[in-house]
Amino acid sequence: GTPGAVGAQPLFTVPRRPGCGTMGKPIKLLANCFQVDIPKIDVYLYEVDIKPDKCPRRVNREVVDSMVQHFKVQIFGERRPVYDGKRSLYTADPIPVSTTGVDLEVTLPGEGKDRIFRVSIKFVSRVSWHLLHEVLTGRSMPELLPGLDLDKPLSTNPVHAVDVVLRHLPSMKYTPVGRSFFSAPEGYDHPLGGGREVWFGFHQSVRPAMWKMMLNIDVSATAFYKAQPVIQFMCEVLDIHNIDEQPRPLTDSHRVKFTKEIKDKLLTGLKVEVTHCGPMRRKYRVCNVTRRPASHQTFPLQLESGQTVECTVAQYFKQKYNLQLKYPHLPCLQVGQEQKHTYLPLEVCNIVPGQRCIKKLTDNQTSTMIKATARSAPDRQEEISRLMKNASYNLDPYIQEFGIKVKDDMTEVTGRVLPAPILQYGGRNRAIATPNQGVWDMRGKQFYNGIEIKVWAIACFAPQKQCREEVLKSFTDQLRKISKDAG
Repeated sequence: GTPGAVGAQPLFTVPRRPGCGTMGKPIKLLANCFQVDIPKIDVYLYEVDIKPDKCPRRVNREVVDSMVQHFKVQIFGERRPVYDGKRSLYTADPIPVSTTGVDLEVTLPGEGKDRIFRVSIKFVSRVSWHLLHEVLTGRSMPELLPGLDLDKPLSTNPVHAVDVVLRHLPSMKYTPVGRSFFSAPEGYDHPLGGGREVWFGFHQSVRPAMWKMMLNIDVSATAFYKAQPVIQFMCEVLDIHNIDEQPRPLTDSHRVKFTKEIKDKLLTGLKVEVTHCGPMRRKYRVCNVTRRPASHQTFPLQLESGQTVECTVAQYFKQKYNLQLKYPHLPCLQVGQEQKHTYLPLEVCNIVPGQRCIKKLTDNQTSTMIKATARSAPDRQEEISRLMKNASYNLDPYIQEFGIKVKDDMTEVTGRVLPAPILQYGGRNRAIATPNQGVWDMRGKQFYNGIEIKVWAIACFAPQKQCREEVLKSFTDQLRKISKDAG
């Protein structure tokens, strides 16, 4: 038939699995997948459009959460909608909006002044979890499901709906990064140096499996910037042990290094919050670090008379806030829009918590990260089980709203330990080795096909006192002997 014709057959049918493998010794395994029971219902998908757009997902979630609370009587009642942070909102029961949708106004309390958002909600379609059951049990073909793209802005795929339901509350409680959730360290401390630290969290994703849906949970870790005073952050970045012993301005190289760390090439610097305005800790994004110290950095200050004069940052803070700067010889942070000339002394700024480090870690930081996150299989199993217990999915009111249940125990599967391959060596005796527990002995054996290296050299970078010539000669002789013995 023509493309899109009713009842048109799929162009390609996925072949069925012919059977399961039988080779090897069976072994019982636990998979970090937890069975998800989904009711056979239809859920309702609505498109959400928030203006101003291009806000971070965190802000979008706050807007929708405030909207549901504010319009509870008129629209939402006791329903608990779930939202993906972009454009998809799902409900277990339809909400009373007209076919053309509804436009709402939502106000979020801001720093200084409230922020007003305009939200439109429009019904898109029903999403069938009946169909999902049919596909999972093999009664329908997977091709009948709409394209499985969990990151599409608006998806009618039933798997996406399940995913959004299970992610809604964690997205509000924790700091989401990709498909993982993180929270500030409590009861542990893993500094990486350079103003960075390890945050532990968990990865969560919903996957269709044989006959049922599965929730995959795993431990996760990533680098975040440590919430601390900017002065302390600068000391960590520049390896300054005591700032009070640095009475002179930063050198150019130090200033450039500090600037690179607090502001990346795309002019999207770290967020800082000010401490000199009492309880109102206004947040700013850093756009630059000044070349001149606070005692010399000037900006145009408009007086009450209307006259504009040049004023240094240090003078302004003394006059306006009665604050004598402790470190007037240090540079200032330029924040907000570059053309607005807003300067803040380092000592009145803190790094805002919850900022992920997307820059490449240094070799030392990578090594520290690996040591902090390495886990044996039993430890990892224990940690995942603890994560599941703390997550309490079956007590989540949004999951309860949609009638979903998540099993607390890992899924048991049967694996197979395949026989180890036999290794053929060369030389006169053509020895054979059979690995045991993944290892084997190479002593007295030669490589099957050895390669001759005719020209080679050794470079020694140690001082002559530490490594004498006869020691080097002994090393090269042993290397040649071992290589010859190995063929």
